[in-house]
Amino acid sequence: MVERLEEIAENIRNVLEAKHQAREQLVTMARVLTRHCANAIRAMHRQEWDSARTLLDTARGVLDGMKHSVEDYPDLYYAGYTQDSFKEYVEAAATYALVRDEALPTPQELAIDEATYLNGLAEAATELRRYILDILRHEHSEEAERLLAAMDAIYDTLVTFDFPDAISGGLRHRTDNVRGVLERTRGDMTTSLRQQRLQAALDRAASRYVPPTESLM
Repeated sequence: MVERLEEIAENIRNVLEAKHQAREQLVTMARVLTRHCANAIRAMHRQEWDSARTLLDTARGVLDGMKHSVEDYPDLYYAGYTQDSFKEYVEAAATYALVRDEALPTPQELAIDEATYLNGLAEAATELRRYILDILRHEHSEEAERLLAAMDAIYDTLVTFDFPDAISGGLRHRTDNVRGVLERTRGDMTTSLRQQRLQAALDRAASRYVPPTESLM
């Protein structure tokens, strides 16, 4: 009755061992992908565009390797740590395009699942706040207005995806976060513009001011 049990068990053990090795490799690659994406965003903040582009290209190579390594294990491909690292790649790639005023890459161009793409796009929208604040520290400008408009457009798009978390990957929560960041950033923009206009008015008044002539003794 149990003559084949040992053979069955050994076959199962071999399959699970191979899957375990694939998972360990995937976890390591996910960490590498996340690190490249984080470094790319840091380079963008320093306006080191060539370095950021190189890091994004390297990250894409890691992503492609991850997809290839789990072709036989689709459940590993859709594991949380895998999709989280893919989301980081979308965030970095979308942030680069938005800041450089380039066309947004599509999910197909990035080879990313649609729900993961939307979540990464939400993260990219919140990342724009840092760029806007950096601009406002110097002077309110059209570039800050452009990035705020991009944040607004992304939020207006994300809010139309009303699906359960099991389908959207938790998009509703990230969309709510984008709304909060957008409202704070719009308030900062308004304050900056008012201060700039006030300073301009003070400068004009100072330029027209004529000190009274001292009375002759």
